[in-house]
Amino acid sequence: MATEPPAVASRWQDAFRALRYRNFRLYAIGIVVSQSGTWVQSVAQSWLVYRLTNSEFLLGLTWFFTHIPVLLLSPLGGLAADRWPRRTIVIVTQSLAMCQALLFAAVTLAGGIALWQVMTLAALLGVINAFDIPGRQSLFVELVGRDDLLNAISLNSAAFNLARVGGPSLAGLLVAAVGEGWCFFLNGVSFSVVLFCLAAMRLPSSPRSAVEGPAGSRLLEGFRYAHRTGAIRRLLAMSGAVNLSGAPGIALAPFFADGIFHRGSIGYGLLTGALGIGAVAGVLSLARRRGVEGLPRVIVSSSLLMGAALVAFAWSPSYWILLAMMPLIGFGVFRQNASANTLIQTIVPDAYRGRVMALYSMMVIGFLPLGSLAAGALAEHIGPRWTVFLGGALCLCATAVFQLSQPPPSSSR
Repeated sequence: MATEPPAVASRWQDAFRALRYRNFRLYAIGIVVSQSGTWVQSVAQSWLVYRLTNSEFLLGLTWFFTHIPVLLLSPLGGLAADRWPRRTIVIVTQSLAMCQALLFAAVTLAGGIALWQVMTLAALLGVINAFDIPGRQSLFVELVGRDDLLNAISLNSAAFNLARVGGPSLAGLLVAAVGEGWCFFLNGVSFSVVLFCLAAMRLPSSPRSAVEGPAGSRLLEGFRYAHRTGAIRRLLAMSGAVNLSGAPGIALAPFFADGIFHRGSIGYGLLTGALGIGAVAGVLSLARRRGVEGLPRVIVSSSLLMGAALVAFAWSPSYWILLAMMPLIGFGVFRQNASANTLIQTIVPDAYRGRVMALYSMMVIGFLPLGSLAAGALAEHIGPRWTVFLGGALCLCATAVFQLSQPPPSSSR
């Protein structure tokens, strides 16, 4: 049997170099288990709303309530991450997310859950995530240092999407077999693993340096820093445009799976899982890189691929072509996100890291509710196909603007 060439094997081993750090290994184990449960809950929640309402608009509205707190409250989460120990923040937020999932399970299993209860619990999770995401994003540099930051961010995205592969498929089977309530319960139990892993980490004491002045002025100082730093400003704008353009495809996926192609909850789970497969492939290919040179080109190529795949997704004549487009969308969007994340974290000083990563969270997660709400409203009037097509067109246009805005190679960033 032929063996893998040593150089190829070495490159693939290098792709997982952040796992040499004990703290990052613990983080990766916890995040795979916890995010698997989170994806089970996400798919079950979308399916529950679709089953209760059969409405594209209300499906988009649910996504809106899930993510709008991230857009509105992430700056406070970033301020907290610059002030208090980041691991402590993540432990608190993950504990609260466990309570939310178990409450969701209890209300659903009790029978007769109403749409307003789904919306309220979705918004509660969004508030938790507004503090959790900046805390977790700011924690990477403490887990592996700056030299392996690209690798850690890429592997984190791979773990997140590895969970996406198994979680939605499992959710589709569980929803069909036992209903949505047990999916929410399973998610609640999964948080115990990540909490154990976080508690087991050995991190040096790193007190945040308090910035003088009231909280409002500290927030504005973080905004001003991001705005006056041209590279960060461009990367944030590009990330916002890409994730806004991808929101219609994600929010309307249940309608494509069942309303158009009649594949039910299992078909929807397969679509979400296929997106995760592409995302894992994209970020693992990125993890093999050392340093940040060439990452702007990666952003451009990844976004072009995503935009083209969204256009093909919109006009897919069969479920199988639709399914084939999902890995390409996942490959593009998560490779773009990981590249932008790394470039931003490489540029930003630690004193501003929490607040700038909060802005990044707003662009990547916070724009999802706006896109989802717009997608639901547009789909009611022009149909889901035209809505997803417009998202793909926006992605392609934003990529062209980003490329044209890049400084000449001889200019410093």
